[in-house]
Amino acid sequence: MSENIHISNLLKKLEEKDLDGMLLANFNNIYYLSGYLSTSFAFLILKENPIIYVSGLDFELASKTSSIPIKKFESFEELVKDLKEENIKKLAIEGDLSVNHYLKFKDFELEVSNIVDIERMIKSDIEIAKMTKAVDIAHKSLIELDVRSKQEQGWEEWACAYELGRIMRANGGEIESFDTIFASGSDTSLPHSVPRHHILETPVLVDYGCKYHGYCSDTTRTFIFTEKQEEISNIVLEAHDKAIAGIKSGMKGCEVDKIARDIITEYGYGDNYIHSTGHSLGLDIHESPSASTKDKTILEDNMIITIEPGIYLEGEFGVRIEDMVLIDKKAKVIGNLPAIL
Repeated sequence: MSENIHISNLLKKLEEKDLDGMLLANFNNIYYLSGYLSTSFAFLILKENPIIYVSGLDFELASKTSSIPIKKFESFEELVKDLKEENIKKLAIEGDLSVNHYLKFKDFELEVSNIVDIERMIKSDIEIAKMTKAVDIAHKSLIELDVRSKQEQGWEEWACAYELGRIMRANGGEIESFDTIFASGSDTSLPHSVPRHHILETPVLVDYGCKYHGYCSDTTRTFIFTEKQEEISNIVLEAHDKAIAGIKSGMKGCEVDKIARDIITEYGYGDNYIHSTGHSLGLDIHESPSASTKDKTILEDNMIITIEPGIYLEGEFGVRIEDMVLIDKKAKVIGNLPAIL
């Protein structure tokens, strides 16, 4: 197996914590370290000579794609037996390991660890290139959809969301990064609105993204139509732009949130800003760190986070503007989609 810098870094951290290895079952964590994306289940044992136990369904796929040696999974009893034979006693596990799987390894001294999440915070040049491509595909696709034309033609929200997904796939995207939010009218005041069988009203809020080689993009645009909507949009845009301008490596995630939140609060809409300013993303749509009131993580070069302030007027409408930024001393917006369309 060729040297994998991520595996080397993680093994050093396990050694520092006096742990004999780590059990990974999260598909994206396994993919991150091996290049193999499971379609059923898999268990990566991270140790001096790592190995992935794969199901029979995936054996051929794993054989072709994994940079880590694989073994066909026969039973938990055999897996546990193999670990004991290697004198593994202290085992790190992921925080999202299912209780059912946790109980299979109760003979070991288990410790929940987030070392893989921390390793994934800093993106490599290859990861940045994949995420940039995902952004480019998504942005091109939204322009091709032509939301204002769809609104004039009386399209329904669900149909627009479906069509946007089709266009992103046609342009090279794999799947949506998450379920597309395509909201209109008063439903735009719901940050996580679900597309309805409902003709587009105004404004129209689209929060969407696609995956490219497993990596996510995430963008939000709000299409405004009235003076009141424009007034709110201008406030959100100011918070968006000044937060991005204020970002620099070495500052805390909560400090980024404060820039945007203070601006919206000064205009009297602090209580209408009901979520954090942003989050990291990569193989998953939500990763660490976040730009939230409580996150004191230090931002570093080659982290990618979203900046997405919003104002939500219950029963009326909401406005959110979101872009992804790359931390490189300061923040660089990924993509060139206009904030106002």
